[in-house]
Amino acid sequence: MTLRSGAAMAGEPRKPPLRLAARLRRALGGQAGWGGVVVQILFVALVLWVGYEIIENARANLQAQRIASGFGFMSNTASFAVSQALIPYTESDTYARVFVVGLLNTLLVSIIGIVIATIIGVLVALGRLSPNWLLARISGGYVELIRNLPLLFQILFWYLAVLATLPNPRQSISLFGAVFLSNRGLVVPNPVPQASFGVFVVAIVIGIVASLVMGFYARRRLFATGQKLSIWPFVLAMLLGLPLLAFVLFGAPLTFDMPQLRGFNFAGGARILPEFAALTIALSTYTAAFIAEIVRAGIQSVPKGQMEAGASLGLSRGETLRLIVIPQAMRVILPPLTNQYLNLTKNSSLAVAIGYPDLFSVFAGTTLSQTGQAVEIIALTMGVYLLISLVTSALMSLYGWRINRSLAA
Repeated sequence: MTLRSGAAMAGEPRKPPLRLAARLRRALGGQAGWGGVVVQILFVALVLWVGYEIIENARANLQAQRIASGFGFMSNTASFAVSQALIPYTESDTYARVFVVGLLNTLLVSIIGIVIATIIGVLVALGRLSPNWLLARISGGYVELIRNLPLLFQILFWYLAVLATLPNPRQSISLFGAVFLSNRGLVVPNPVPQASFGVFVVAIVIGIVASLVMGFYARRRLFATGQKLSIWPFVLAMLLGLPLLAFVLFGAPLTFDMPQLRGFNFAGGARILPEFAALTIALSTYTAAFIAEIVRAGIQSVPKGQMEAGASLGLSRGETLRLIVIPQAMRVILPPLTNQYLNLTKNSSLAVAIGYPDLFSVFAGTTLSQTGQAVEIIALTMGVYLLISLVTSALMSLYGWRINRSLAA
């Protein structure tokens, strides 16, 4: 005769036995969690110890070779010229000034390259998706050709095979006697701000803000009522009317310093160096080929029914893409698009191949060769590129958060 427990005699279901691992987890409880914390603390300590050993080893080697360490060299005189500087710079300035000049040149080519690459990439992507057979094939050929050629080759091609073959300043290509294109670069009139320049800028800013607000209102009205509001007369009046009114009331905001040929070169005006032009064109066109594929894939990830829904509302193909499809595709586009922006910024360091004075060229190149402060200069250069990448990623993440929030609403 088999004896049964009280629960079994009462007809209650029997609980399955606990597995060994589950029993151990329940028995250890908080001890397992503390074990994970201890492992992480030990790992952080190991990383700090390795970093400390590397720093001490580098310091000992520098002392053995009688090389001074620290950033005191930044206050020394640079004694070399820089071909392009967005801020006043002379050879008597310090290495700290050289660092700022190189950083500004890097940011200039990166920002302009990102804007141009985005515009070209979006246009090529739309071209690949166009029902026009010829336009789609030309766009596809551009993507396949550009993205399969090395970037350094493209930089050298634009610099040596295109811009270097232009005529000298005496035989330069002239436009209206004010713009001159030669192998020394593009020389244009240099704008000089006047007293009314501030008022003119404020008028432009007010016009842009008013146009954006009106566009936001028109889009909200379209989604709420289905009625299209034509805002282009208002936008045109704001963007052109307000600056024109400021010009009439307060006078010309700018005068222009015209370039003039003197001897074998131009005097006056503003010059766009061929190194800057070659680097910007190469970075923009190369990155645009990858952006085009990213945008195309993002648009195709949106169901085709969205295009049909836009057509049923009476929207044109362009309006449907701009108002319905692309906002949904941005969630797919943004992560790889951010990577391309970061790649463009880092690829700008290839400017050293053609002598464009970016941060890597003038600071990690010329400054390093003159001072020998390899550890400090390389560490500072790495930190700058890392900071630029982190800021770019943060801005793109913020933009993605706003898009997801608007789509969720």
